[in-house]
Amino acid sequence: MGEFDVLLIGSGSAACSAALRAAKGGLNVLVIEKSEWLGGTSAMSGAGVWIPANHLAAAAGVADSRDDALTYLRAVSPRDWARKEDALWSAFVRAAPDMLRFLSGNTPLDFRLVNEPDPFAEAPGGKLFGRMLSPRPLSRRILGKFAPRLRRSTLPHSFSYQEIVDLDLYHHPIRAGLRLWPKLLWRRLTNAGGQGTALMTGLIKGCLDAGVAFQLETRAVGLLQDSDSRVIGAEVEREGRRTKLLARRGVIIATGGFEWDAEMRARHFPGALDRIGSPPTNEGDGQKLAASVGAELDRMDQANVYPCLPTLYQGKPHGLPMTFQAEPHSIVVNRDGRRFVSENDFNIGEAIDARGADGAPVNLPCYLVGDHRFLRTSLPFRWYASYERQWIKKSDTIGGLAAKLGLPASALEATIARWNGFCSKGRDEDFRRGENGWEDYKAHGPENRLKPIDKPPYVGMTLNRSILGTKGGARTNERAQVLRPDGSIIPGLYAAGLAMANPIGTRAVGAGTTLGPNLTWGFIAAETILHQNR
Repeated sequence: MGEFDVLLIGSGSAACSAALRAAKGGLNVLVIEKSEWLGGTSAMSGAGVWIPANHLAAAAGVADSRDDALTYLRAVSPRDWARKEDALWSAFVRAAPDMLRFLSGNTPLDFRLVNEPDPFAEAPGGKLFGRMLSPRPLSRRILGKFAPRLRRSTLPHSFSYQEIVDLDLYHHPIRAGLRLWPKLLWRRLTNAGGQGTALMTGLIKGCLDAGVAFQLETRAVGLLQDSDSRVIGAEVEREGRRTKLLARRGVIIATGGFEWDAEMRARHFPGALDRIGSPPTNEGDGQKLAASVGAELDRMDQANVYPCLPTLYQGKPHGLPMTFQAEPHSIVVNRDGRRFVSENDFNIGEAIDARGADGAPVNLPCYLVGDHRFLRTSLPFRWYASYERQWIKKSDTIGGLAAKLGLPASALEATIARWNGFCSKGRDEDFRRGENGWEDYKAHGPENRLKPIDKPPYVGMTLNRSILGTKGGARTNERAQVLRPDGSIIPGLYAAGLAMANPIGTRAVGAGTTLGPNLTWGFIAAETILHQNR
Protein backbone atom coordinates (compact mmCIF):
# COMPACT_ATOMS: atom_id res chain seq x y z
CA MET A 1 0.00 0.00 0.00
CA GLY A 2 1.67 3.21 -1.23
CA GLU A 3 0.94 6.54 0.40
CA PHE A 4 1.18 9.97 -1.20
CA ASP A 5 -0.22 13.44 -0.68
CA VAL A 6 -1.93 13.64 -4.08
CA LEU A 7 -2.91 10.90 -6.53
CA LEU A 8 -3.52 11.83 -10.18
CA ILE A 9 -5.49 9.34 -12.27
CA GLY A 10 -4.52 9.98 -15.91
CA SER A 11 -1.40 11.49 -17.49
CA GLY A 12 -2.60 14.13 -19.97
CA SER A 13 -2.35 17.89 -19.77
CA ALA A 14 -4.88 18.36 -16.95
CA ALA A 15 -3.21 15.68 -14.84
CA CYS A 16 0.32 16.96 -15.38
CA SER A 17 -0.63 20.58 -14.80
CA ALA A 18 -2.17 19.55 -11.46
CA ALA A 19 0.74 17.28 -10.55
CA LEU A 20 3.31 19.98 -11.27
CA ARG A 21 1.48 22.63 -9.25
CA ALA A 22 0.99 20.28 -6.30
CA ALA A 23 4.62 19.14 -6.35
CA LYS A 24 5.89 22.71 -6.57
CA GLY A 25 3.73 23.39 -3.54
CA GLY A 26 5.72 20.82 -1.60
CA LEU A 27 3.43 17.80 -1.89
CA ASN A 28 4.32 14.19 -2.65
CA VAL A 29 2.58 13.36 -5.94
CA LEU A 30 1.95 10.18 -7.92
CA VAL A 31 0.53 10.06 -11.46
CA ILE A 32 -0.89 6.72 -12.59
CA GLU A 33 -1.63 5.86 -16.22
CA LYS A 34 -3.48 2.70 -17.20
CA SER A 35 -1.77 2.31 -20.58
CA GLU A 36 1.89 1.91 -21.46
CA TRP A 37 1.90 5.43 -22.96
CA LEU A 38 2.12 8.80 -21.22
CA GLY A 39 0.37 11.94 -22.35
CA GLY A 40 -3.20 10.92 -23.10
CA THR A 41 -5.23 12.79 -25.71
CA SER A 42 -3.08 15.88 -25.17
CA ALA A 43 0.00 14.14 -26.56
CA MET A 44 -1.87 13.43 -29.80
CA SER A 45 -3.21 16.96 -30.15
CA GLY A 46 -2.18 19.97 -32.19
CA ALA A 47 -1.50 21.75 -28.86
CA GLY A 48 -3.42 24.89 -29.59
CA VAL A 49 -3.92 26.48 -26.17
CA TRP A 50 -6.52 29.23 -25.66
CA ILE A 51 -5.55 31.47 -22.72
CA PRO A 52 -7.06 34.96 -22.51
CA ALA A 53 -5.24 37.89 -20.90
CA ASN A 54 -1.94 36.02 -21.01
CA HIS A 55 1.47 37.57 -20.35
CA LEU A 56 2.78 36.91 -23.86
CA ALA A 57 -0.06 38.89 -25.41
CA ALA A 58 0.55 41.71 -22.96
CA ALA A 59 4.24 41.76 -23.93
CA ALA A 60 3.17 41.97 -27.58
CA GLY A 61 1.02 45.00 -26.84
CA VAL A 62 -2.33 43.22 -27.13
CA ALA A 63 -5.07 44.82 -25.08
CA ASP A 64 -6.90 42.03 -23.25
CA SER A 65 -8.19 41.43 -19.74
CA ARG A 66 -9.92 38.89 -17.58
CA ASP A 67 -13.05 41.02 -17.78
CA ASP A 68 -12.92 40.96 -21.59
CA ALA A 69 -12.58 37.18 -21.52
CA LEU A 70 -15.53 36.72 -19.18
CA THR A 71 -17.63 39.04 -21.30
CA TYR A 72 -16.72 36.96 -24.34
CA LEU A 73 -17.58 33.65 -22.68
CA ARG A 74 -20.94 34.97 -21.55
CA ALA A 75 -21.70 36.36 -25.01
CA VAL A 76 -20.88 33.29 -27.10
CA SER A 77 -21.74 30.30 -24.89
CA PRO A 78 -25.11 28.54 -25.19
CA ARG A 79 -27.81 30.80 -23.87
CA ASP A 80 -28.92 28.65 -20.94
CA TRP A 81 -25.46 27.72 -19.66
CA ALA A 82 -24.71 30.76 -17.50
CA ARG A 83 -26.80 29.58 -14.56
CA LYS A 84 -24.60 26.52 -14.03
CA GLU A 85 -21.33 27.62 -15.54
CA ASP A 86 -20.82 31.33 -14.82
CA ALA A 87 -18.93 30.68 -11.58
CA LEU A 88 -16.68 28.21 -13.43
CA TRP A 89 -16.12 30.63 -16.32
CA SER A 90 -15.09 33.26 -13.78
CA ALA A 91 -12.70 30.84 -12.07
CA PHE A 92 -11.18 29.87 -15.42
CA VAL A 93 -10.47 33.42 -16.57
CA ARG A 94 -9.02 34.30 -13.16
CA ALA A 95 -6.67 31.32 -13.07
CA ALA A 96 -5.72 30.79 -16.74
CA PRO A 97 -3.15 33.62 -17.03
CA ASP A 98 -1.52 32.58 -13.74
CA MET A 99 -1.43 28.96 -14.90
CA LEU A 100 0.35 29.88 -18.13
CA ARG A 101 2.92 31.99 -16.31
CA PHE A 102 3.48 29.15 -13.84
CA LEU A 103 4.07 26.61 -16.63
CA SER A 104 6.37 29.00 -18.46
CA GLY A 105 8.48 29.39 -15.33
CA ASN A 106 8.56 25.76 -14.20
CA THR A 107 8.89 23.70 -17.37
CA PRO A 108 10.97 23.81 -20.58
CA LEU A 109 7.85 24.85 -22.48
CA ASP A 110 8.37 27.88 -24.71
CA PHE A 111 4.90 29.08 -25.61
CA ARG A 112 4.46 31.41 -28.55
CA LEU A 113 1.44 33.34 -29.78
CA VAL A 114 -0.28 31.84 -32.82
CA ASN A 115 -1.79 34.13 -35.41
CA GLU A 116 -5.36 32.88 -35.04
CA PRO A 117 -8.44 34.89 -34.06
CA ASP A 118 -11.23 33.93 -31.71
CA PRO A 119 -13.94 32.11 -33.72
CA PHE A 120 -16.41 34.76 -32.49
CA ALA A 121 -14.01 37.69 -32.68
CA GLU A 122 -16.84 40.12 -33.46
CA ALA A 123 -18.70 39.26 -30.24
CA PRO A 124 -18.29 41.43 -27.12
CA GLY A 125 -14.87 40.73 -25.61
CA GLY A 126 -13.65 38.83 -28.70
CA LYS A 127 -10.11 39.26 -30.03
CA LEU A 128 -8.53 38.86 -33.45
CA PHE A 129 -5.14 38.00 -31.92
CA GLY A 130 -3.44 37.18 -28.65
CA ARG A 131 -5.32 34.30 -27.04
CA MET A 132 -4.04 31.35 -29.05
CA LEU A 133 -0.67 29.87 -28.10
CA SER A 134 1.33 26.74 -28.78
CA PRO A 135 4.74 25.49 -27.61
CA ARG A 136 7.87 25.36 -29.71
CA PRO A 137 9.29 21.87 -30.45
CA LEU A 138 11.12 19.94 -27.74
CA SER A 139 13.26 16.81 -27.80
CA ARG A 140 11.73 13.75 -26.21
CA ARG A 141 15.22 12.84 -25.01
CA ILE A 142 14.87 15.18 -22.04
CA LEU A 143 12.40 12.67 -20.58
CA GLY A 144 15.13 10.07 -20.08
CA LYS A 145 13.66 6.60 -19.54
CA PHE A 146 10.16 7.93 -20.29
CA ALA A 147 11.10 9.25 -23.75
CA PRO A 148 9.99 6.09 -25.59
CA ARG A 149 6.81 6.04 -23.51
CA LEU A 150 5.40 9.33 -24.78
CA ARG A 151 2.24 8.66 -26.78
CA ARG A 152 2.64 9.23 -30.52
CA SER A 153 0.17 11.07 -32.72
CA THR A 154 -1.49 10.70 -36.11
CA LEU A 155 -0.73 14.40 -36.71
CA PRO A 156 2.58 15.54 -38.26
CA HIS A 157 4.35 16.52 -35.04
CA SER A 158 7.59 17.20 -36.88
CA PHE A 159 6.00 20.61 -37.46
CA SER A 160 4.98 23.18 -34.88
CA TYR A 161 1.43 24.50 -34.79
CA GLN A 162 2.55 27.88 -36.16
CA GLU A 163 4.48 26.25 -39.02
CA ILE A 164 1.39 24.33 -40.08
CA VAL A 165 -0.62 27.57 -39.99
CA ASP A 166 1.99 29.62 -41.86
CA LEU A 167 2.92 27.05 -44.51
CA ASP A 168 -0.59 25.63 -45.10
CA LEU A 169 0.67 22.06 -44.80
CA TYR A 170 -2.68 20.55 -45.79
CA HIS A 171 -2.60 22.14 -49.24
CA HIS A 172 1.16 22.38 -49.81
CA PRO A 173 2.95 19.54 -47.98
CA ILE A 174 5.86 19.25 -50.41
CA ARG A 175 6.52 22.99 -50.42
CA ALA A 176 6.33 23.07 -46.62
CA GLY A 177 8.81 20.20 -46.36
CA LEU A 178 11.24 21.87 -48.72
CA ARG A 179 11.00 25.16 -46.86
CA LEU A 180 11.75 23.56 -43.50
CA TRP A 181 13.91 20.58 -44.38
CA PRO A 182 16.94 21.63 -42.26
CA LYS A 183 14.71 22.03 -39.19
CA LEU A 184 12.84 18.82 -39.92
CA LEU A 185 16.10 16.91 -40.29
CA TRP A 186 17.44 18.32 -37.04
CA ARG A 187 14.24 17.41 -35.21
CA ARG A 188 14.45 13.87 -36.51
CA LEU A 189 18.06 13.56 -35.43
CA THR A 190 17.27 14.94 -31.97
CA ASN A 191 13.96 13.04 -31.53
CA ALA A 192 12.12 16.36 -31.24
CA GLY A 193 8.52 17.19 -31.96
CA GLY A 194 6.08 20.07 -31.86
CA GLN A 195 2.40 20.37 -31.03
CA GLY A 196 1.17 17.77 -28.49
CA THR A 197 4.57 16.10 -28.38
CA ALA A 198 6.17 19.36 -27.25
CA LEU A 199 3.37 20.15 -24.81
CA MET A 200 3.50 16.84 -22.99
CA THR A 201 7.30 16.56 -23.17
CA GLY A 202 7.57 19.90 -21.42
CA LEU A 203 4.89 19.13 -18.84
CA ILE A 204 6.24 15.69 -17.98
CA LYS A 205 9.80 17.03 -17.75
CA GLY A 206 8.63 19.76 -15.39
CA CYS A 207 6.87 17.15 -13.27
CA LEU A 208 9.91 14.88 -13.16
CA ASP A 209 12.14 17.76 -12.13
CA ALA A 210 9.69 18.63 -9.35
CA GLY A 211 9.76 15.08 -7.98
CA VAL A 212 6.47 13.76 -9.37
CA ALA A 213 6.40 9.96 -9.69
CA PHE A 214 4.83 8.27 -12.73
CA GLN A 215 3.52 4.73 -12.75
CA LEU A 216 2.42 3.22 -16.07
CA GLU A 217 0.12 0.26 -16.78
CA THR A 218 -1.70 0.96 -13.52
CA ARG A 219 -5.47 1.17 -13.78
CA ALA A 220 -7.67 2.65 -11.05
CA VAL A 221 -10.58 0.26 -10.49
CA GLY A 222 -12.16 1.86 -7.44
CA LEU A 223 -11.99 4.81 -5.08
CA LEU A 224 -11.30 4.39 -1.35
CA GLN A 225 -13.34 6.30 1.24
CA ASP A 226 -13.11 6.63 5.00
CA SER A 227 -16.00 6.48 7.47
CA ASP A 228 -16.87 10.12 6.71
CA SER A 229 -17.12 9.41 2.95
CA ARG A 230 -13.91 11.27 2.25
CA VAL A 231 -11.99 9.91 -0.73
CA ILE A 232 -8.62 8.81 0.60
CA GLY A 233 -7.12 6.94 -2.34
CA ALA A 234 -7.76 4.35 -5.01
CA GLU A 235 -7.63 0.64 -5.54
CA VAL A 236 -5.53 -0.08 -8.61
CA GLU A 237 -4.74 -3.03 -10.81
CA ARG A 238 -1.19 -3.60 -12.02
CA GLU A 239 0.28 -6.70 -13.62
CA GLY A 240 -2.81 -8.69 -12.71
CA ARG A 241 -2.64 -7.79 -9.02
CA ARG A 242 -4.70 -5.34 -7.03
CA THR A 243 -3.29 -2.96 -4.45
CA LYS A 244 -4.28 0.26 -2.72
CA LEU A 245 -2.78 3.72 -3.09
CA LEU A 246 -3.53 6.23 -0.35
CA ALA A 247 -3.71 9.98 -0.95
CA ARG A 248 -3.59 12.09 2.21
CA ARG A 249 -4.65 15.35 0.57
CA GLY A 250 -6.72 14.36 -2.43
CA VAL A 251 -7.40 12.31 -5.56
CA ILE A 252 -7.73 14.13 -8.89
CA ILE A 253 -9.54 12.37 -11.73
CA ALA A 254 -8.10 13.46 -15.10
CA THR A 255 -8.69 10.38 -17.21
CA GLY A 256 -10.09 11.96 -20.38
CA GLY A 257 -13.35 11.18 -22.12
CA PHE A 258 -15.54 8.11 -22.62
CA GLU A 259 -15.80 8.04 -26.41
CA TRP A 260 -14.27 4.56 -26.76
CA ASP A 261 -16.88 2.97 -24.47
CA ALA A 262 -19.44 1.83 -27.04
CA GLU A 263 -22.36 1.68 -24.61
CA MET A 264 -21.74 5.13 -23.11
CA ARG A 265 -21.15 6.66 -26.52
CA ALA A 266 -24.34 5.21 -27.98
CA ARG A 267 -26.35 6.42 -24.99
CA HIS A 268 -25.09 10.00 -25.08
CA PHE A 269 -24.30 10.39 -28.79
CA PRO A 270 -27.02 8.60 -30.74
CA GLY A 271 -26.81 8.65 -34.52
CA ALA A 272 -24.14 8.29 -37.15
CA LEU A 273 -20.46 8.33 -36.17
CA ASP A 274 -17.60 8.50 -38.66
CA ARG A 275 -14.44 8.30 -36.58
CA ILE A 276 -12.79 8.78 -33.19
CA GLY A 277 -9.52 10.70 -32.97
CA SER A 278 -8.41 10.11 -29.37
CA PRO A 279 -6.47 7.30 -27.63
CA PRO A 280 -8.50 4.07 -27.44
CA THR A 281 -7.92 4.10 -23.68
CA ASN A 282 -10.54 6.85 -23.28
CA GLU A 283 -13.17 4.45 -21.98
CA GLY A 284 -14.84 6.53 -19.29
CA ASP A 285 -12.85 5.23 -16.33
CA GLY A 286 -12.97 8.56 -14.53
CA GLN A 287 -16.68 9.07 -15.09
CA LYS A 288 -17.40 5.58 -13.73
CA LEU A 289 -15.13 6.09 -10.71
CA ALA A 290 -16.79 9.39 -9.84
CA ALA A 291 -20.28 7.93 -10.20
CA SER A 292 -19.34 5.02 -7.93
CA VAL A 293 -18.94 7.39 -4.97
CA GLY A 294 -22.11 9.35 -5.66
CA ALA A 295 -20.90 12.14 -7.97
CA GLU A 296 -23.30 13.89 -10.30
CA LEU A 297 -22.41 13.30 -13.95
CA ASP A 298 -23.30 16.23 -16.17
CA ARG A 299 -22.77 17.57 -19.72
CA MET A 300 -22.52 13.98 -20.93
CA ASP A 301 -23.83 15.00 -24.36
CA GLN A 302 -20.96 17.43 -24.95
CA ALA A 303 -17.77 16.68 -26.89
CA ASN A 304 -15.00 18.04 -29.03
CA VAL A 305 -16.66 17.23 -32.37
CA TYR A 306 -14.72 18.00 -35.55
CA PRO A 307 -14.31 16.43 -39.01
CA CYS A 308 -11.72 13.67 -39.20
CA LEU A 309 -10.05 11.97 -42.12
CA PRO A 310 -9.62 8.19 -41.99
CA THR A 311 -6.26 6.86 -40.90
CA LEU A 312 -4.71 4.07 -38.85
CA TYR A 313 -3.37 4.32 -35.32
CA GLN A 314 -1.55 1.42 -33.73
CA GLY A 315 -2.78 -0.68 -36.64
CA LYS A 316 -6.49 0.08 -36.18
CA PRO A 317 -8.96 2.50 -37.88
CA HIS A 318 -8.74 5.98 -36.40
CA GLY A 319 -9.61 9.60 -37.11
CA LEU A 320 -7.24 12.42 -38.07
CA PRO A 321 -8.70 15.88 -37.26
CA MET A 322 -8.48 18.04 -40.36
CA THR A 323 -10.32 20.98 -41.91
CA PHE A 324 -11.20 19.44 -45.24
CA GLN A 325 -14.90 20.32 -45.33
CA ALA A 326 -14.41 23.95 -46.38
CA GLU A 327 -12.58 23.42 -49.67
CA PRO A 328 -13.58 25.23 -52.88
CA HIS A 329 -16.20 23.54 -55.07
CA SER A 330 -17.84 21.75 -52.13
CA ILE A 331 -20.58 22.17 -49.54
CA VAL A 332 -21.95 20.24 -46.56
CA VAL A 333 -25.55 19.00 -46.47
CA ASN A 334 -27.71 17.15 -43.97
CA ARG A 335 -29.86 14.07 -44.43
CA ASP A 336 -32.44 16.17 -46.26
CA GLY A 337 -29.90 17.29 -48.84
CA ARG A 338 -29.84 20.87 -47.52
CA ARG A 339 -27.07 23.09 -46.17
CA PHE A 340 -27.36 23.88 -42.48
CA VAL A 341 -24.11 25.69 -41.57
CA SER A 342 -21.21 27.61 -43.05
CA GLU A 343 -18.58 25.09 -44.04
CA ASN A 344 -15.91 27.40 -42.59
CA ASP A 345 -17.64 27.66 -39.21
CA PHE A 346 -15.18 26.54 -36.55
CA ASN A 347 -18.12 25.03 -34.67
CA ILE A 348 -19.38 22.97 -37.58
CA GLY A 349 -19.14 20.00 -35.22
CA GLU A 350 -21.82 21.52 -33.01
CA ALA A 351 -24.11 21.92 -36.02
CA ILE A 352 -23.48 18.34 -37.14
CA ASP A 353 -24.25 17.15 -33.60
CA ALA A 354 -27.37 19.30 -33.15
CA ARG A 355 -30.17 17.52 -31.25
CA GLY A 356 -33.92 17.93 -31.15
CA ALA A 357 -36.08 18.17 -28.06
CA ASP A 358 -36.05 14.37 -27.82
CA GLY A 359 -32.27 14.25 -27.87
CA ALA A 360 -32.11 12.69 -31.34
CA PRO A 361 -29.85 14.19 -34.04
CA VAL A 362 -31.62 16.59 -36.42
CA ASN A 363 -29.00 16.66 -39.21
CA LEU A 364 -27.33 13.26 -39.19
CA PRO A 365 -26.36 11.61 -41.40
CA CYS A 366 -24.46 14.47 -43.08
CA TYR A 367 -22.45 14.60 -46.28
CA LEU A 368 -19.82 16.63 -48.06
CA VAL A 369 -20.65 17.03 -51.76
CA GLY A 370 -18.74 18.74 -54.54
CA ASP A 371 -17.36 18.28 -58.01
CA HIS A 372 -14.13 16.63 -59.09
CA ARG A 373 -12.11 19.81 -58.50
CA PHE A 374 -12.52 19.27 -54.76
CA LEU A 375 -10.22 16.25 -55.02
CA ARG A 376 -7.44 18.32 -56.57
CA THR A 377 -7.03 20.71 -53.66
CA SER A 378 -5.02 18.50 -51.32
CA LEU A 379 -2.58 15.65 -51.74
CA PRO A 380 -2.93 14.68 -48.04
CA PHE A 381 -6.70 14.37 -48.49
CA ARG A 382 -6.29 11.81 -51.26
CA TRP A 383 -3.67 9.94 -49.24
CA TYR A 384 -5.85 9.61 -46.14
CA ALA A 385 -9.02 8.91 -48.13
CA SER A 386 -7.28 5.79 -49.45
CA TYR A 387 -7.60 4.24 -45.99
CA GLU A 388 -11.36 3.90 -46.66
CA ARG A 389 -11.62 3.19 -50.36
CA GLN A 390 -15.43 3.03 -50.33
CA TRP A 391 -15.80 6.38 -48.55
CA ILE A 392 -15.86 8.64 -51.61
CA LYS A 393 -18.78 8.18 -54.02
CA LYS A 394 -18.73 9.51 -57.59
CA SER A 395 -21.31 10.09 -60.30
CA ASP A 396 -21.63 12.01 -63.56
CA THR A 397 -24.91 13.53 -62.37
CA ILE A 398 -26.09 15.13 -59.15
CA GLY A 399 -29.09 12.81 -59.14
CA GLY A 400 -26.81 9.81 -59.48
CA LEU A 401 -24.66 11.03 -56.60
CA ALA A 402 -27.76 11.57 -54.47
CA ALA A 403 -28.81 7.99 -55.10
CA LYS A 404 -25.41 6.65 -54.04
CA LEU A 405 -25.50 8.74 -50.85
CA GLY A 406 -29.13 8.03 -50.06
CA LEU A 407 -30.18 11.67 -50.38
CA PRO A 408 -33.34 13.10 -52.01
CA ALA A 409 -32.21 14.00 -55.53
CA SER A 410 -34.50 17.00 -56.02
CA ALA A 411 -33.42 18.57 -52.73
CA LEU A 412 -29.72 18.09 -53.45
CA GLU A 413 -30.10 19.50 -56.96
CA ALA A 414 -31.92 22.55 -55.58
CA THR A 415 -29.30 23.05 -52.86
CA ILE A 416 -26.42 22.93 -55.32
CA ALA A 417 -28.24 25.26 -57.72
CA ARG A 418 -28.78 27.73 -54.87
CA TRP A 419 -25.10 27.48 -53.91
CA ASN A 420 -23.99 28.08 -57.48
CA GLY A 421 -26.20 31.17 -57.55
CA PHE A 422 -24.43 32.49 -54.45
CA CYS A 423 -21.10 31.88 -56.18
CA SER A 424 -22.25 34.02 -59.11
CA LYS A 425 -23.31 36.81 -56.74
CA GLY A 426 -20.12 36.52 -54.66
CA ARG A 427 -21.96 36.10 -51.34
CA ASP A 428 -23.39 33.22 -49.35
CA GLU A 429 -26.77 34.67 -48.43
CA ASP A 430 -27.70 31.73 -46.21
CA PHE A 431 -24.70 31.30 -43.90
CA ARG A 432 -22.24 34.08 -44.84
CA ARG A 433 -19.43 31.65 -45.54
CA GLY A 434 -16.02 33.30 -45.25
CA GLU A 435 -17.26 36.66 -43.97
CA ASN A 436 -16.38 36.89 -40.27
CA GLY A 437 -12.85 37.22 -38.93
CA TRP A 438 -12.29 33.53 -38.28
CA GLU A 439 -13.74 32.35 -41.57
CA ASP A 440 -11.89 34.96 -43.59
CA TYR A 441 -8.66 33.85 -41.94
CA LYS A 442 -9.30 30.15 -42.57
CA ALA A 443 -10.43 30.65 -46.18
CA HIS A 444 -6.89 31.68 -47.22
CA GLY A 445 -8.18 34.58 -49.29
CA PRO A 446 -11.52 35.69 -50.76
CA GLU A 447 -10.93 33.80 -53.98
CA ASN A 448 -11.39 30.50 -52.11
CA ARG A 449 -14.69 31.28 -50.42
CA LEU A 450 -17.32 30.64 -53.06
CA LYS A 451 -16.68 28.22 -55.91
CA PRO A 452 -19.46 26.55 -57.92
CA ILE A 453 -20.24 22.84 -58.07
CA ASP A 454 -20.87 22.42 -61.79
CA LYS A 455 -18.15 20.27 -63.36
CA PRO A 456 -18.84 16.51 -63.32
CA PRO A 457 -18.00 13.99 -62.14
CA TYR A 458 -19.54 14.89 -58.80
CA VAL A 459 -18.21 13.50 -55.52
CA GLY A 460 -19.69 12.93 -52.11
CA MET A 461 -18.81 11.32 -48.77
CA THR A 462 -20.14 11.10 -45.24
CA LEU A 463 -19.31 13.94 -42.88
CA ASN A 464 -20.89 12.61 -39.74
CA ARG A 465 -19.99 13.24 -36.15
CA SER A 466 -16.32 12.52 -35.39
CA ILE A 467 -15.24 12.79 -31.76
CA LEU A 468 -11.87 14.00 -30.49
CA GLY A 469 -12.91 13.72 -26.84
CA THR A 470 -16.16 13.77 -24.89
CA LYS A 471 -16.60 16.61 -22.41
CA GLY A 472 -19.00 15.19 -19.86
CA GLY A 473 -18.18 13.91 -16.42
CA ALA A 474 -18.23 14.74 -12.75
CA ARG A 475 -19.94 18.02 -11.92
CA THR A 476 -17.53 20.26 -10.01
CA ASN A 477 -17.64 23.64 -8.35
CA GLU A 478 -15.35 26.52 -9.24
CA ARG A 479 -12.57 24.96 -7.12
CA ALA A 480 -12.62 21.67 -9.10
CA GLN A 481 -14.17 19.81 -6.15
CA VAL A 482 -16.50 17.01 -7.23
CA LEU A 483 -20.15 17.45 -6.27
CA ARG A 484 -23.07 15.18 -5.50
CA PRO A 485 -26.47 15.74 -7.15
CA ASP A 486 -27.57 17.79 -4.12
CA GLY A 487 -24.61 20.16 -4.59
CA SER A 488 -22.63 18.90 -1.61
CA ILE A 489 -18.89 18.30 -1.95
CA ILE A 490 -17.39 14.83 -2.02
CA PRO A 491 -14.37 15.57 0.19
CA GLY A 492 -10.99 14.58 -1.14
CA LEU A 493 -12.14 14.16 -4.76
CA TYR A 494 -11.37 16.53 -7.64
CA ALA A 495 -11.83 16.36 -11.40
CA ALA A 496 -10.23 18.21 -14.31
CA GLY A 497 -10.03 18.16 -18.07
CA LEU A 498 -12.34 15.94 -20.10
CA ALA A 499 -13.25 13.87 -17.04
CA MET A 500 -15.21 16.77 -15.54
CA ALA A 501 -18.50 18.30 -16.64
CA ASN A 502 -16.72 20.74 -18.88
CA PRO A 503 -17.95 24.35 -18.58
CA ILE A 504 -16.97 24.92 -22.22
CA GLY A 505 -18.75 22.17 -24.07
CA THR A 506 -19.19 21.26 -27.70
CA ARG A 507 -19.32 24.94 -28.68
CA ALA A 508 -15.65 25.93 -28.70
CA VAL A 509 -14.84 29.58 -28.03
CA GLY A 510 -11.35 29.23 -29.52
CA ALA A 511 -9.25 26.70 -31.36
CA GLY A 512 -7.54 25.85 -28.08
CA THR A 513 -10.55 25.72 -25.76
CA THR A 514 -10.03 22.08 -24.95
CA LEU A 515 -6.39 22.28 -23.86
CA GLY A 516 -6.48 25.78 -22.36
CA PRO A 517 -9.24 24.93 -19.87
CA ASN A 518 -7.85 21.43 -19.26
CA LEU A 519 -4.51 22.84 -18.16
CA THR A 520 -6.26 25.48 -16.09
CA TRP A 521 -8.62 23.12 -14.27
CA GLY A 522 -5.73 20.87 -13.34
CA PHE A 523 -3.97 23.93 -11.94
CA ILE A 524 -7.13 25.00 -10.06
CA ALA A 525 -7.54 21.54 -8.51
CA ALA A 526 -3.98 21.60 -7.20
CA GLU A 527 -4.38 25.16 -5.90
CA THR A 528 -7.48 24.07 -3.99
CA ILE A 529 -5.63 21.16 -2.41
CA LEU A 530 -2.70 23.38 -1.48
CA HIS A 531 -4.72 26.18 0.09
CA GLN A 532 -7.92 24.61 1.44
CA ASN A 533 -7.33 20.94 2.12
CA ARG A 534 -4.89 20.73 5.01
